Amino acid sequence: MSDIFQEVDEEVRRERLQKLWDQYGHYAIAACVLIVIAVAGWRGYQWWEAKQAAETSVKFDAAAQLADSDKHVEAKKAFEEVARDGTAGYRDLARLREAAALAETDPKGAVAVYDALAADSRFGQPLRDLAAIRAGLLLVDSASYDELKRRLEPLSGASAPFRHTARELLALGAWRNGNGAAVRQWADMVGSDIETPADIRSRVDVLATLAAGGKS
Repeated sequence: MSDIFQEVDEEVRRERLQKLWDQYGHYAIAACVLIVIAVAGWRGYQWWEAKQAAETSVKFDAAAQLADSDKHVEAKKAFEEVARDGTAGYRDLARLREAAALAETDPKGAVAVYDALAADSRFGQPLRDLAAIRAGLLLVDSASYDELKRRLEPLSGASAPFRHTARELLALGAWRNGNGAAVRQWADMVGSDIETPADIRSRVDVLATLAAGGKS
């Protein structure tokens, strides 16, 4: 008797499952199809993204080779193309390299580009700071100390990633503008920071010695 009841239960279950399939089976098929399409689409997007990154890498390297060959006008145009059409990471780097290429022929124009990058909130903060440092490097021979201080002092704080270069540029700018007190101020800051690179420490020490000799 138990076998008979078991067979009846199984038959009832099969009938119920068949009814459920008849009622909802097409939804299950549609869901499976959507999953397959979604996975295929994602795989396709990953392939396309990798292909775009590879193509951008080739264009970026070609632009860098132009810059290394002192073909600065051609390099600027090539970096402009990467900055406009390349993938995200390369776009940011290309904008910096574009400004560097421009600096070889038009320093004032390059400063304007660096300033625009430093003010662009879409740009990562470390790269914005680097753009500000690059602008300072171009201006240190011509700008007033007050101008350099306005630009670079915010980058000279204890935890700022480019503080060592910012302090050196401020010391150099102060010396070129005859501000001995400011040279000593930045020299003291450089000397008290145990993480200051040896070459920067040495160069700023020379500036402090020159400033002391001039009694400015």
